[in-house]
Amino acid sequence: MATHIRRRELVFALGGAAAAWPLAARAQQPALPVIGFLNSSSSSGVYARMLVAFRQGLNEAGYIEGRNVTIEYRWAEGQSDRLPELAGDLVGRKVTVIAATTTQAALAAKAATATIPVVFEMAGDPVQLGIIAALNRPGGNVAGVTNLNIEVTPKRLELLHEVIPTATTFALLINPSNPTLAEPTTRDIRASARTLGVQLHVVSATTDNEIDDAFASLTNLRAGGLVIGGDQFFSSRIERLASLAVRYAVPAIYLWREFAVAGGLMSYGSQTMDAYRLTGIYVGRVLNGEKPADLPVQQATKVELYINLKTAKTLGITIPLSLSGRADVLIE
Repeated sequence: MATHIRRRELVFALGGAAAAWPLAARAQQPALPVIGFLNSSSSSGVYARMLVAFRQGLNEAGYIEGRNVTIEYRWAEGQSDRLPELAGDLVGRKVTVIAATTTQAALAAKAATATIPVVFEMAGDPVQLGIIAALNRPGGNVAGVTNLNIEVTPKRLELLHEVIPTATTFALLINPSNPTLAEPTTRDIRASARTLGVQLHVVSATTDNEIDDAFASLTNLRAGGLVIGGDQFFSSRIERLASLAVRYAVPAIYLWREFAVAGGLMSYGSQTMDAYRLTGIYVGRVLNGEKPADLPVQQATKVELYINLKTAKTLGITIPLSLSGRADVLIE
């Protein structure tokens, strides 16, 4: 009898263990891979739509946030000096891959780790900056996508000059605390100004007050138009820049379409949505086991021109038909 009871107890015990196995198996399932998303700006404004494109790229590679991958976001809010600390935090959390989606973020991620894969999206030249060895074979733990926002900077001055051909003086606004972008931008636009035969004044800003001062100085400089250099500090203040351009009646151009939508005269820059989608795809490929060293750098080559005709009318400017015909979007 005792033997019978023990045998029954054993059957129950085995049944209980069998029932527990699925629970144990679930508990031991590996945690979801984690993407560390590092950006110099903020999650609002232009980067809200960039995130949509990034997630679309991830989806195309088979990853959906919250389902089979987790994303930890780190935003520097336009303060690039915070990036090394934010990159170090992601490395300390042992994320699976870092998506560094500005030039300064890419530099910070590269400096923070030689082992965790890094996928960048940036405007600078990654070879010249020492981030990778070559575009076709990056080598190391870093690969990614470049856009044309630095290369087309001189074109922004040319477009302004086309709109205001009688102007002989123009200004360029840069953020000197970000020399990675400020120096090539200044060099390229100076060369363009010489070609056009116009004078160029460089004004700088690293704070909100300095942005106000820079716009106030344009009157004394008699600047016929303003090119705003590409920079994350400015990208997080697009509406402020557009508002100041309207207040001071300055024909101005920036790289993001949001600037023209907010009342700036024009925007001309890469279709960065496409670059962020490609970045998402590359992050997915790394998660699938591919090595950054073997992923050639993708180059997003599409650019778009937005013109705000309402602002042009307010400024008393007639947009040449030759230019309005080339615009991707005319805002009326």
